[in-house]
Parts: sequence; C-alpha cells; structure tokens
Amino acid sequence: MGLPSLKDVIAAIATPPGKGAVGIVRVSGEGSLELVSRLWQGKNPCQLAGGRFTYGKISDPKTQEILDEALLLVFRKPHSYTGQDSAELHTHGSPAVLRRVLQALFEQGARPAQPGEFTLRAYLSGKMDLAQAESVLSLVEAESDAARRQALRGLSAGLSQKIAHISEELFTLLAHIQAWLDYPEEGVEPARIQETLKPVLLEMEHLLATAPAGRIAQKGARIALVGAPNAGKSSLLNALLGYERAIVTPIPGTTRDYLEAPLEIAGVPIVAVDTAGVRETEDLIEKSGVERALQIAQEADLVLYLADQSQPRPTPPPLPWARTLMVATKADLPPAWTEHSFLRVSSQTGLGLEALRQQIHHRLLGEAPEGEIWISNERHVEALRRAKTHALEALVAPEDLAGVSIEMALDALAEILGKDVSEEVIDRVFRNFCVGK
Repeated sequence: MGLPSLKDVIAAIATPPGKGAVGIVRVSGEGSLELVSRLWQGKNPCQLAGGRFTYGKISDPKTQEILDEALLLVFRKPHSYTGQDSAELHTHGSPAVLRRVLQALFEQGARPAQPGEFTLRAYLSGKMDLAQAESVLSLVEAESDAARRQALRGLSAGLSQKIAHISEELFTLLAHIQAWLDYPEEGVEPARIQETLKPVLLEMEHLLATAPAGRIAQKGARIALVGAPNAGKSSLLNALLGYERAIVTPIPGTTRDYLEAPLEIAGVPIVAVDTAGVRETEDLIEKSGVERALQIAQEADLVLYLADQSQPRPTPPPLPWARTLMVATKADLPPAWTEHSFLRVSSQTGLGLEALRQQIHHRLLGEAPEGEIWISNERHVEALRRAKTHALEALVAPEDLAGVSIEMALDALAEILGKDVSEEVIDRVFRNFCVGK
C-alpha cells in the first residue's frame, strides 16, 4: 500500500469519543495554517508565533455559520510534534461540535488522518526514531504506573541511547577489522574482538534480562490462588483487593469455579484468580473445578499456593513450583505446623499482607532495576536476540568472518531504531495507533 504522503494536510479529532469539557482537533501538513485561517475568526494563524494560544471563533467558510468559540494553538516547523506547521483547535467537547469542525476542515482540502499518522510524520521527519514512536503508543495504552514510567523512559530516548551505544561499539570494532583486512601493509594491529564484544554482549544480556519485567509492566500479570478447600483463598483475595469480591464461608468447596478480579501491586496491573479448592472428589462439578484450577495455575505468571496453618498440613498438588509462592494462611490462629519456606499471612488481622505484596512484586519483576529501561516490545526483544546471536558468532569466528557477523548484528540493532526497515514493518507499527495520534 505504501506510506501516505507527507505533503497532505491531515486532520483528526485527538480527544477520546464522548462528551467532555474540551475537545481537540489536530491539523498538520504543508499549508495547514492557511487552511485553518479560512475557518478562523480572530488573529491570522499564519502570523502567529509558535506555541501560543489565541481566542477566536470557528466558522463554516461556505455558510459563515459560527460553529464554536475556541482556542487556537499554532506550532511552527520544525519545532512541532510532526516537524511540520501544525495547529490545534481547542473547542467545547461536544461530539457534534468536533464532527462539524472536522467536516469543515475536510471541505477546505484536508484529508482524514490515518491511525498514527501524526506520529508517523514525526518519525519520518526525524523528530523521533521508531523505538520512541512505539513508546508513544505504549504511553497512550499504559494502564498502570509501571507501564507509564517505562513508556516515558522510552519516549525520552532511554532505550534508543542504549542501542545507539551498543551499535557505536560494534561500528568501531567493524571499522578496525576492515582496516586490518584491507590495509595489512599499514601496520594496523589486529582487532581485539573478544575484549570489545564481551562487554557489548553483557549489555545486550542485561537488556534482554529485563524483558519479562517489561512485558509484565506493560501487559500485566495473572496470579492464581490455589490450595485445598477452605485454605483461605477467597479471604486473601478480598484482603488484597480491599473489598469483598469473593464469597467467604466456613463451608469447604464454596468456590467451584474460578473468579477473577483486577488489582494493582507496586504499579503493576494484576488479574488475581481465585480458584476452586483442590482435593480428591467424586463430584463431577467440583472435579471439573479442580482440573480447571490446576490448568489456570500452569498458565499463570505467578501462583500463590495457600495452606491453612491452623490445620494439618495438606499434600500439595502438582504446581509449577518455579513460579509458585507458598503462603501459610490464618496466621492469627494457633499453628498446627510451621515451615520457613511459607510466608505467614492473616486475612483477618492483615499480618504479612504487606510482605506478601512485596514478594509478589519481586517475583513478577525479578531483579530488573526500577530506575532503568526495561525492554517490553516484542519486536525489540526479537531484534536484540538476533543481534546477540550474531555477536556470539563473531566472538568465535576468524576475523574475516567476524566482520560479517558484526554487520548482521548491526542490521538487527538498526531495526529497533527504524533504520533500514521495510515499509511493511513501519505500517505494522503504526496501524495499532489511534486516529489523532
């Protein structure tokens, strides 16, 4: 299909659908200020300095009907989001007003912006690289504080700077190898491939190690609460939520199906799943619930295995123990057993709940440093893995072949920043954007 023309004047509503106090219509492209001036009654947009608001009215050029009173914000190239002359019309947030203003812009020659086209223009005009553009989408879609922080670091070129630094090290090494191979008579010393590549590989591995935490920060996690009937799963779920979501009774087997509830722990969006009590049973309905509980546990990012410490210790079911946190419940009652590997909690008194939240946060995000960039985009992860593979090949290859592997590693890193990528990749990135961004 190809990329859209950068010269067209594009327009779109930039605020979410529905009623609001303020609505914004964005316009960008060559001649966008001249086009807006045909609708604007007030100071001439073509004569306004960038970054300043002015008050006026929007009218229909054909009928001279006043469409709304509004504010106009002008951006001058190249100091605008898109790198082009741009404008924003801040109207009242009525859907009828926004649609009518947009229609008037279309009638004057603007065309509807495609999803992500404003950010696409920012990328194509060099205002940001592809990794930063993808961070814009992540920031728009962020549903938790952890996701917001990571997207903002990406938008601020944190990831781009790390990739650029790794690429610079590889470029310098490649240039040395080529000089040694092409001009042996000049006395160029052999490149110290291993000395250069080992720290580069450590940087790559450090970034890749943050991928699980980055994915969870962006997409969230599923936690399964698993244990025998009456182990306190529903009570713990309610305690973590801070309100009663699950039915709690002293009768074992109350929960026969699973129940989901969203919560946030240390900025991470989580879906907690209260499952049916796991025990041997001949009841077909309860047996189905037990099977489903074990299946949910296998698919969860983290399992909380709950055991009632006030009763004889049960035999644990088959669980993914590498992803399981063991919790001894009802710690406010006299214990029938103790085990150091279990975290003691009481849903009634709140004992151990904060420690449990900390353990959940630690198990989900691991050792990924909180203040650093986490790589969360699957495209970035795949490209960085390929770069690492080629760098490892160069580590053991003869110098004449090491250069080839380093070039392939550089090509993979360039894809992250959007250098030398196909239109298909660019289209795939921006088709997920909303219109107006």
